[in-house]
Amino acid sequence: MPKLTIIANILAKPDKIDFVKAELEKLIPITCAEAGCIQYDLHQDNENPAYFMFYENWESRELWQTHMNTPHLAAYMEATEGAVEKFWLHEMTHIA
Repeated sequence: MPKLTIIANILAKPDKIDFVKAELEKLIPITCAEAGCIQYDLHQDNENPAYFMFYENWESRELWQTHMNTPHLAAYMEATEGAVEKFWLHEMTHIA
C-alpha cells in the first residue's frame, strides 16, 4: 500500500504569527512519536511569514486519521481558535 502524503496549509492572522508558530512547533515531537508517522516537517514561507505548511508522510490513511483525532491536535485547535485565518489540506498518494 502506498504511503499517504499530507500537505497541511495554515495561514495565521497577521498579528498572531509568532503565537501560531509556537503552537505548531509543539505538535512536532508528539506527532513524530505517533504510530505510522514517517515524516512531519514544518515550513514557513520566506515571503509571507503568516503562511505555514506541514509536509507529512504516513504509513496509511488510517494511521493519519488516528493522528487527526489525538488530544494534542485537539488542544492545538482550541489554542489557535481565532488566530488562524485559513486552513486547508491535500491528501496525496505517493507515486515515486
